[in-house]
Amino acid sequence: MVIRTDRFTIYRIHMPYYNKLGSIPHKRHTQFQKPNGELYSEQLFSTEGFSNDYSLLYHLHPPTEIIKTEKPIDITPKIAEEKMLKHRCFEGFQIKPEADFLQSRKTVLMNNDCHIVLAATEQSLRDYFYKNADADEIIFVHRGSGLLKTMYGNLAFGYGDYLVIPRGTIYQIEFSDTKNRLFIVESFSPVHFPKRYMSRNGQLLEHAPFCERDIRPPKELDTIDKKGDFLLKVKKKGWLYGIHYAQHPFDVIGWDGCCYPFAFSIHDFEPITGRVHQPPPVHQNFEGNNFVVCSFVPRLFDYHPLAIPAPYNHSNIDSDELLYYVDGDFMSRNNVTKGMITLHPAGIPHGPHPGAVKRSIGAKETKELAVMVDTFYPLMITEDALKIENPDYVMSWAE
Repeated sequence: MVIRTDRFTIYRIHMPYYNKLGSIPHKRHTQFQKPNGELYSEQLFSTEGFSNDYSLLYHLHPPTEIIKTEKPIDITPKIAEEKMLKHRCFEGFQIKPEADFLQSRKTVLMNNDCHIVLAATEQSLRDYFYKNADADEIIFVHRGSGLLKTMYGNLAFGYGDYLVIPRGTIYQIEFSDTKNRLFIVESFSPVHFPKRYMSRNGQLLEHAPFCERDIRPPKELDTIDKKGDFLLKVKKKGWLYGIHYAQHPFDVIGWDGCCYPFAFSIHDFEPITGRVHQPPPVHQNFEGNNFVVCSFVPRLFDYHPLAIPAPYNHSNIDSDELLYYVDGDFMSRNNVTKGMITLHPAGIPHGPHPGAVKRSIGAKETKELAVMVDTFYPLMITEDALKIENPDYVMSWAE
């Protein structure tokens, strides 16, 4: 929830828009009867108590029927470096593939606002269900396609999709094959679209680089009425809990509201260009507390006759700048590989590699595709990050 004061007016910026799927009663919090006269079980789902966007889900059975629990496992990422003041580079595709979805997820950078995670998953998540009880997840699909299954319904995804999953959402993922690469941002605050893109009532404005038509909500609500032993793995405060339920988690007959998972394709982001080089905020796609996520997409370069398309040198004084390289040619960087992460920490300037400025003059367009995360508190480096680091990057500006 973002509350902004404009003189004496207080209003909220929210995302995404109202949606509904399946069967729901005429009024909320009223009797909703099954054909046999029994009641469906209503559940309010919100990520900020009762003070933010929410959805109401109607289950065939109470979503509370726990039959046993397992001993929790400590999965807290191991921090290798808490402080740093040099440019870093990590070869993301060196993360080794693993079969299990959760075991494949490696946190490489982290602070109290977000975790940056890489995953190379070989198998679908079918044997259990997963819930991140701490963080909203932004899963960027670098390689792979498939189906995200939730209690809200199913979402087909493919290359270039962001899957935005509110914390507390129970889900499974079916991949089409074994070669999958994911870049994941775990946000410890709700994920929003930038407030400058939104009207006071929550509609995406004309100057926004995308609109509601680009948001893909769940479809194909698959209501499963099945009893048994269903394992739900829940992440909470760095621990993974195994909780067994008597009913299939996807027993929802209908739901409505404004809090649900959705997909947004980076290919639907419309770039904002100008006569001279535009600053990074024009690429912003999402925001959380103390960080932003930006999408760099193919676009025409600046059209002033003396324009320099390469970015100017700039100082990171208030933020760490992380860039995840997806595809295309990056004229400002040398020796870029797919899945590479560069990290330019707050406190020292950075800019184009030697020769990049001259090479960029006269260029008309770029085909680059990348995801950027700027954090306003420093990121810490984990032991998993050190395993894939390119130690020579810091000297790559030397002539």
